[in-house]
Amino acid sequence: MKPKPVKIKPPSWLKRWALGKFDLSASSGDELVDRLRAAQRKNVIAPNSLSMMEGVLQVDQLKVRDIMIPRSHIQFVFHDDKYHDILNRVLESGHSRYPVLDDNLDDVEGVLLAKDLLKYVGREDEFDMDDILRPAIVVPEGQKLESLLAHFRRSRNHMAVVVDEYSGTAGLVTIEDVLEQIVGEIDDEHDHIDDKLDIRKHGDGRFTVLAGTEISVFNQYFKTSLPDSAFDTVGGVVTNEFGKIPKQHDELMIEEIKFRVLRSDSRRIQLLEVQTAEAA
Repeated sequence: MKPKPVKIKPPSWLKRWALGKFDLSASSGDELVDRLRAAQRKNVIAPNSLSMMEGVLQVDQLKVRDIMIPRSHIQFVFHDDKYHDILNRVLESGHSRYPVLDDNLDDVEGVLLAKDLLKYVGREDEFDMDDILRPAIVVPEGQKLESLLAHFRRSRNHMAVVVDEYSGTAGLVTIEDVLEQIVGEIDDEHDHIDDKLDIRKHGDGRFTVLAGTEISVFNQYFKTSLPDSAFDTVGGVVTNEFGKIPKQHDELMIEEIKFRVLRSDSRRIQLLEVQTAEAA
């Protein structure tokens, strides 16, 4: 006798919305996604809605470690930094929140909001970090994203410090990182965006590149020579080098450029992180 298939239960709000539209019963996550895509092909749901639904289902399977900003990429300030040193860091990186350290990355004392620095404009001598330091949320790297998102909503915080099994700082995660798994990449006002190139330069020396970017455009931007005879897009070249459809966070080197998969599905790569040898 075959075992009874396990029903995959989508989030309650999604189920309530879709029950009247199409059959949600499925014996696997892949089957449920296939049914959602079939509904989209029949124009029951819009393409953007399908993308977000797939993102919701993906969030249910991901953990904090899958999307966190790694330790080496964290932008931080020290507790004893001078006002103007902190201000310069904010202007350079363009972030709105910073972990505040005592001595090293394993000694996070709290979180600094860049907007709180404004109260000291014109009276910088009165700057007191303890007066504006906010408590830091600490989460384990194995926590599920669905649980983390609920935590963010309850606490009204937008950033958490991620720790490993030894209580050392493993990375950083923001509410934006979680939401991007559902709605896709969220443009930040401090990101440098070239609408023609689909390449975004970040303040910490990283680039995000849409996988559909033409190879000729990529080569011109990064001064590289990726082959363009067999493939038209960067995603095609990277997929060929992997020899399969890579998963999120898979990495490889091509021409001294590090490629990291930020987002992909069962059919193709969608978004890549690029780090050049100079930035590394």
